[in-house]
Formats: sequence, structure tokens, C-alpha cells
Amino acid sequence: MSYPRVSTFRTSEQFRARLQELGLDLPFDEAVQSGPQSPLAAPLHSRCGPIGNRWCILPMEGWDGTSDGRPTELTERRWQNFGLSGAKLMWGCEAVAVRMDGRANPCQLVLNQQTLPALAALRQLLVQTHQQRFGTADDLLVGLQLTHSGRFARPFEKARMQPRTVYRHSLLDRRFGADSDDCLLTDDDLQQLTEDFVRASRLAAEAGFAWVDIKHCHGYLGHELLSGFDRPGRYGGSFENRTRFLREIVAGIRAEVPGLGIGVRLSVFDYVPFLPGPAGTGVPAAVGPYTQAFGGDGSGQGMDLREPILFGQLLRELEIDLLCSTCGSPYYNPHIQRPALFPPSDGYQPPEDPLCGVQRQIQATARLKQQFPDLIVVGSGYSYLQEWLPAVGQAVVSRGMADSIGLGRMVLSYPELPADSLNGRILQRKKVCRTFSDCTTGPRNGMVSGCYPLDPFYRERPERAALLALKNGREESE
Repeated sequence: MSYPRVSTFRTSEQFRARLQELGLDLPFDEAVQSGPQSPLAAPLHSRCGPIGNRWCILPMEGWDGTSDGRPTELTERRWQNFGLSGAKLMWGCEAVAVRMDGRANPCQLVLNQQTLPALAALRQLLVQTHQQRFGTADDLLVGLQLTHSGRFARPFEKARMQPRTVYRHSLLDRRFGADSDDCLLTDDDLQQLTEDFVRASRLAAEAGFAWVDIKHCHGYLGHELLSGFDRPGRYGGSFENRTRFLREIVAGIRAEVPGLGIGVRLSVFDYVPFLPGPAGTGVPAAVGPYTQAFGGDGSGQGMDLREPILFGQLLRELEIDLLCSTCGSPYYNPHIQRPALFPPSDGYQPPEDPLCGVQRQIQATARLKQQFPDLIVVGSGYSYLQEWLPAVGQAVVSRGMADSIGLGRMVLSYPELPADSLNGRILQRKKVCRTFSDCTTGPRNGMVSGCYPLDPFYRERPERAALLALKNGREESE
């Protein structure tokens, strides 16, 4: 089934009509304000430091580091664009592994003693770029996302995935090469990993980052632990055990690096894994009860936020006030996590209008914000809104449904969107992300991530021709 492109809605009346046709209650402001009076220009103050406005840059995986985990010129260019964006909250900037075997790809950045100077220089480049463009970086809050890829680890060049899982999964183990008990992490392994996160946090502080994100999303290790309902031992079963990993990391950071701030990016709900159906449209990999989804309602395609609300209460107890809301995983149900009309090469056609996925994330985030008015809650999933992103983002913030609007792939094609919006400039349509998913198809096929259709820099790279050939070949085979 095909859905109308957002780019065809040239007026707010057309956009609203489509929302009404879908039965979506998506907040929308007809007039996007600019200047200091804009809701998106209002400052925030976290325990981690001041935040100058309500725009946030979400963490990336660029597939463009060196084999030993250092940034390259491509990484530097992307971080410079973060600085030029005008956003004042940098949510981790990049997913950085705490150890080599925890990387999701062979070119992912790693934080260790050897890479520390390069990561420190990368942060400084972002800050200097921002200060030169906007006059000050005093209200720019820069964090670093720390991760271990767990089930989706593929740390070495020309090697197969090398998953490390926390429980046996009937639908994912064989699909991602984790059908051996050798892949399972023991309690001792997890204890060692908590120490690795603490060590990396200490290095992040030395590199000048104000805070670290302890990643709990998208099917990676921290997120999978939250759904380890049947895992035995200290890290599975009860909610207390399934959050032990986070609590031990936080305790270690507070003991060793007491001045370092902490945040958590959380997949607040999950669905059953999906696969391409006979016509290429996504279908559930299994039908019936599904009990391996944190924030799921047991059906596989619904949410129950009781445990995510408990997680928010835990953040309060841990004196953490930065929470970034996302959902699902780009590996097994990307249509809920990253709404798009055009799937990546290993994906499937969306089984719903992607606007439904945008609305689902906004509403789930709003429910968390309602429960925790004292937390700074960042929303995700906005890029598919395209030209209408500022109008929806402003409405979300002004209605108290989130504190900050997070941008991911949009920043690859249009890094200046926050600054343009805040300054009342007409959005540059030729730079607006259309969710072609080349930024994902490239890495899935061993290429660096970038916006090949819209960014002239990447459009001129040789990977562009390889991507076109790959897409044309897939269309012919279909």
C-alpha cells in the first residue's frame, strides 16, 4: 500500500486534512514563532548545566571512524554541522562504544585511553564551531552517548556479527547469529561491563563532556536487559534486577566522577520483530502473545507504559533529570522507531502511514512528561514531518508534551534547521530530509553514513553510485 508523501502537502490545510483522515491527534501550530519569544527558544536548566533552547541533536552512528575507534575528517564534518545547527542540547552526539568488542560496526568510535585525545578534540571542534557562529557556547550542553551493542555487535572488519546477548530470544537469535549459548553474557560479564562504562565515563569527563548518556534503547545491551523477564540471576527477572545494570553504573560514576552529569536515552516501548511480507510490506514475525517487549502490552503491537513510568521514577531516585524518549529498534521494527516512506535495503515497506509512527512516539513521550514534570524529556521521531516539523515541535513544547525536540537524520541533510526556525527564516525545501533511508542503506552495506541524495558533499562521493546501483538492482529483482 502506498501513502501520500508529506512533501505533497503544500498548505497546513492539506496536512491537517491528512491527519484527520488518519484519525491522528497531532499537535500543530499554524504560526511558528521566531526570536526570543518562541517556545522553542526558551532556555532549560538541567542538573548537568544550562541549555539555551529547546532543540536537541540526537546521537548518530556514522560508520566513518577508523578501525581503532578514532574519528576521521568525515566525523569531524558531521560534528561541525552539529555545532552549526543552533541546537543547544547535544544528546550524546555519537554512539561511542565503551570497549572494542561492543561496537555495532567496525568503524564505530570507541572511548579508551588511546582514543581520548581525538574525542576531546572532536568535542572542542563542535564547541568552537558553535561559539564562532552564535557568539557563545555557555548555554551549549554537550554529552557523549556510551554504549555496548550487545546482540547487534559487529566490531571487526570483514567479520560476521559477534552478538553478546542477555537471554535467548526465539525470534532474534537465529536471525542475527546468536543461536549459541556462547553468546550469552553471564552475571560476571555484566559486572565487568558496568566497570567498563564507569571507566569510559571517567574518560568522557577528561575529554570535557559535561555528561554521558547510558544508552538503553534500540535493542542494544542496556535496552535488552530491560526485557530480560526470564533471565535468571542478578540482572534478570524483577524490575529491580533488570535495572541493576543502570544503577551500578550510576553508582560507579558518582563514586569516581562525581561532577559528571548523567542522562538516559530509553526505548519506552517495543513491538514484536517485523519481516518483509510477500509484497515487501512489513508483517509481524510472529502472531500471538509476545512477552519480550519492555513497555509492551503483551500483544506484540501495543504499549503498556507502567514499567517505563517505574523507570522514570528510578531516574528521579538516582537524581538524573535528562531522559530522551525513543522506541523499538532499527534492526527489527524500524517503522515504529524511525518512521519513513522509503525503507533501507534490509528493511520493509511501512505497514502504516509513517505519520502514525510519529504520533505514537509523541503521545508516549507526552505521557511520560505528564508523569514527570520535573524531568527534562526529549522527544524523537520528528524527521518524517519534514516542512511541518517546526510547527509540530513548537506545539509539543508549548503544550508541555516534551521539553525538547530531538533531530536525528534531519541534521544530516539540513543541520541549520533549528537556527533557521528560531530566526524566522523560510525552511530550505531542497535540504529537508525526505526519509529516503540512504543514510541507513549505506552503513548496512559497509559504507559511511551521510545524506547522499541531498547533501552535495555526499552526493559527489563514490558511494553514491554504489547506492544507486544497489537500489536499482533490488528494484529489478522485485
